Amino acid sequence: MAATDFKDYYAILGVSKTASVDEIKKAFRKLARKYHPDMNPGNKQAEAKFKEVSEAYEVLGDSDKRKKYDQFGQYWRQADGAGGAAGAGWPPGGGNVDFGGFDFSQFSSFDDFINALLGRVGGPGASRPRPGGANYGYRNARSTSTTGFGGFEDFATGFGGDRPSGTSVDRESTITLSFAEAFQGTQKRLNLGPEAIDVRIPSGAKPGTRIRVRGKGQVNSYNQQRGDLYLKVEIQPHSFFQFEGDNLVCEVPIAPDEAVLGATIEIPTPDGTVKMNIPAGIRSGQTLRLKGKGWKTAKGDRTDQLVRIAIAPPKDLNPTEKDLYEKIRNARHYDPRSHLQSVRL
Repeated sequence: MAATDFKDYYAILGVSKTASVDEIKKAFRKLARKYHPDMNPGNKQAEAKFKEVSEAYEVLGDSDKRKKYDQFGQYWRQADGAGGAAGAGWPPGGGNVDFGGFDFSQFSSFDDFINALLGRVGGPGASRPRPGGANYGYRNARSTSTTGFGGFEDFATGFGGDRPSGTSVDRESTITLSFAEAFQGTQKRLNLGPEAIDVRIPSGAKPGTRIRVRGKGQVNSYNQQRGDLYLKVEIQPHSFFQFEGDNLVCEVPIAPDEAVLGATIEIPTPDGTVKMNIPAGIRSGQTLRLKGKGWKTAKGDRTDQLVRIAIAPPKDLNPTEKDLYEKIRNARHYDPRSHLQSVRL
């Protein structure tokens, strides 16, 4: 290997030259999971990085190779007598590799080791070919970022992200809340087979919100660690409030005279009624905004409440009302359909 081709394996793994075997092993497992092609489908740079990380661990994870690498630098392979890169057999780097005390004997192939590293279930021989050649195991999984709310749950708006199907040790379920429970937050008891757990639902959950309960999924048969439980939130319909994006929306009827003359009316909000001014001349279907009176957010603030106006004519008029409406009609000079006279095909 030419001096210009020398690879700093310590830098590749992000560890110091005095790093312990455990530190090297931990760094490798973290980077192998990060750059594995299954976690980065179609990303050639990530695939190359994965190979580079594996090569670095092949050397630094073996006490003899690491010693020669530290002593001879870019000429360590000549000192090792290997005459080039290690073979592609199993275990990685050949049968005499120690890998810093890591036991590969339980795995029949590198694919099975990666399946265990990525927390996938299936056992030896369960991997399937990826398009383009090499076997890298099960179907792709995309992680979903979450916002911590303390305790043992994580709370994430939306239900984006693909969960591995049939291979993940995580599991999913649906939890139904009332509007009040979702707005104020609540605590629910769930029965998971023989196990019952209490789950805190943070305030501000919305339809599609996903709540993660750590360590309550299925058990990984390789490392005996439990996955997570994901609860998808559904909210019972409300007679007045609805969601429109991040905001709440409601429809409020007003009388014709209030639409013409304007008025001050009371509007229900999630935490009580407020007064709102109706401007004179408002039309049915127009929307007014109550700032900061909508739904709670993960940051602790409030979205807006949108008030959609519906002009509601009275169905039953008493004699006085009917007489006054007839006088208004006879005196009215405004024709709301005058612009229709010029309409032609």
